[in-house]
Amino acid sequence: MDLVLRGARVADGTAAPAHRADVGVDGGRIAVVHREGDPGPRPGARRVVEADGLVLAPGFIDMHAHSDLALLRDPDHSAKAAQGVTLEVIGQDGLSYAPVDDRTLGEVRQAITGWNGDGGDVDFDWRTVGEYLDRLDRGIAVNAAYLVPHGTVRALAVGWEDRPAADGELDRMRRLVAEGLEQGAVGMSSGLTYTPGMYAPDSELTELCRVVASYGGYHCPHHRSYGAGALEAYAQMIEVARASGCALHLAHATVNFSVNAGRAPELLALLDAALDDGVDLTLDSYPYLPGCTTLAALLPSWAAEGGPGAALARLRDAGTCARIRHAMEVEGSDGCHGVPVDWDTVEVSGVADPSLAGYTGRTIARAAAERGEEPFAVARRLLLEDRLGTTVLQHVGHEENVRAIMRHRAHTGGSDGILVGDRPHPRAYGTFPHYLGHYVRELGVLSLEECVAHLTGRPAARLRLPDRGLVREGYRADLVLFDPRTVAAGATFDAPRTPPTGIPHVLVDGRFAVEDGRRTGVLAGRSVRRGG
Repeated sequence: MDLVLRGARVADGTAAPAHRADVGVDGGRIAVVHREGDPGPRPGARRVVEADGLVLAPGFIDMHAHSDLALLRDPDHSAKAAQGVTLEVIGQDGLSYAPVDDRTLGEVRQAITGWNGDGGDVDFDWRTVGEYLDRLDRGIAVNAAYLVPHGTVRALAVGWEDRPAADGELDRMRRLVAEGLEQGAVGMSSGLTYTPGMYAPDSELTELCRVVASYGGYHCPHHRSYGAGALEAYAQMIEVARASGCALHLAHATVNFSVNAGRAPELLALLDAALDDGVDLTLDSYPYLPGCTTLAALLPSWAAEGGPGAALARLRDAGTCARIRHAMEVEGSDGCHGVPVDWDTVEVSGVADPSLAGYTGRTIARAAAERGEEPFAVARRLLLEDRLGTTVLQHVGHEENVRAIMRHRAHTGGSDGILVGDRPHPRAYGTFPHYLGHYVRELGVLSLEECVAHLTGRPAARLRLPDRGLVREGYRADLVLFDPRTVAAGATFDAPRTPPTGIPHVLVDGRFAVEDGRRTGVLAGRSVRRGG
């Protein structure tokens, strides 16, 4: 046997009470789980790690990650590996880098520069989903599963215009989604406050979800509102699931902005009713209050029609810009979830152009006050000079909502972590230890075993992975050892890239990705494909 983890307290991913055991690993799989008191000798191996006082859990599954390029450009990938993450689900929010052609690749790269950087340091030597997954298979720090991004598919078939798809265009979208699933994607994501996905009617989503359902995948929508129309937006996605028969996973499922303070019970009642009625439904959330997106995402949808170039042209036109400002500050644009923008809550977290770094860490309102300008003027300048690449935090969350949602029976963990920028959201580097340290140990919102199940067994079930997510003989040896007394997120809003504490060992495919708290450089991760 290659390795024995001796005397750990095993939280096996099922939410059952933890138990002490020796866990043996051989050939990348869990070979034996020898519980304390079991008959027979304790297993031996070429190497033994004494794990007394530590919890052994399945590797954490990040159900909502934005590491699409980071996995390629940063082989170390300590942002996730150090947290105990052994699998990420990428291709989120309807926009990613496959399937593309030469035209849409350039458009998508510009549209989501704020999520992943402009990609100038990446060789885009793929165009299809399968080719992208093959690229991951050359070796990455942690495993990755991929969702076909609906917005990217729509850009290929329809473009960036605000109109329904013609019959032939819808047929092409069906084929593109099917091809992506056949090549290994686990489902489809959609970004319904981002262009061009926001231009799709629910009927289009229903048709594509029928394709997803036929392959046993799931739909992961960033739905149409997390603000003024949040509950209606959740209900819309549930109806799409009913009509299509497609499993539903609600991305970063929360209700934000002042209009939704204390309204999590209404959301949970809606979800419970759907579950009780047979809808196959799960959700993910991150354990923080602020959200994170691009500054350009706050624009009204009509201002972004036609793609990034058209949006920049509208921002340069004074008359059009006045309309944009009214939509954002008075009406409440659909890009800002139907809520008028409060510039005091919008903090710049990263810029694509280094010459604009002085804005980072400041709210738009503060930056405007320092310059004696109107906030919208500052926002407009940033959008133009940074070519839509500015990333922002939105301080619009509510603690009571966060806690209520994470207790739900269909809840899983997702970081929604954007890794670029000078001051990224600390959730990118801290989500999983923050769950365990703050919400389990300090607040007792979840028991340790419940929390581990939310982060492991439950998401593995959603992904239909038959051999991951549990500490069980025959399963993949994607494992994490952490100290329940000290595990904590080091990342803060002031120091967002600080590594966590209390996670000494992380194994991916039976090999140490993190050993004694240090990244080893091992690249044992691969793509995790539907059906394979």
